[in-house]
Formats: sequence, structure tokens, C-alpha cells
Amino acid sequence: MSTATQDVPASFITEQDAVWTDVGPGLRRRVISYDAQMMLVKVTFETGGVGALHHHVHVQQSYIQSGVFEVTLGEEKRVLQAGDAFYVPSDVWHGVVCLEAGVLLDAFSPMREDFV
Repeated sequence: MSTATQDVPASFITEQDAVWTDVGPGLRRRVISYDAQMMLVKVTFETGGVGALHHHVHVQQSYIQSGVFEVTLGEEKRVLQAGDAFYVPSDVWHGVVCLEAGVLLDAFSPMREDFV
């Protein structure tokens, strides 16, 4: 895992280095890389997998790499699919339900200490 800082040169991360964590029924997560300011995470969902409603101080941007998801942001729900993205401001309640198996790429700022 890369934990790049200002004193460390750029890093290359390969899929073979993947360390996956089961995070619930039909969900697994891989922290790709991070430093104190930013974190990139890959999350795989089986159809029906739920990213339960939650909130955190981190700003989050999520890109739907594959699949179809019902995304809740605050009081609004939308169905998004591969190629779509969503932005979550700090402390906004959000969650997803996977309608067709897929992958989310999540970026957090600052990094999620609870993920490492």
C-alpha cells in the first residue's frame, strides 16, 4: 500500500498488491492509496449490496466504474450507472443500494483513518 507524503516520491500501485476487506454482505473494500490529505478506495458490490446511510466529516467523490446504484444524498435519491459520479459534502447523510453488481471508486479528503 502506498502512503505517499511530501518526502516520498510518486508511487505505483498494482492490482496484485490489493488487500481486500469484507465490509458487509455482498461488499468488499480495497484502499488503493492515501496520504493525510486524500484517500482512494475501490468498493465492489454484489447485486442487492447496501452501503448503509451514514455521514462523516470527510468530503467524498464517488465514480461508478460499473453497475447500477440507487444513491441517496440527503433527502434525494437517484439511480446512477457506470460513468456517472456523485459528490458528498462533509456531514451529509448518504448511502447506496446496488441494483446491478458493480464497482465504486471513492475519493475522500482528508483520508479516512477508520479505513486503515
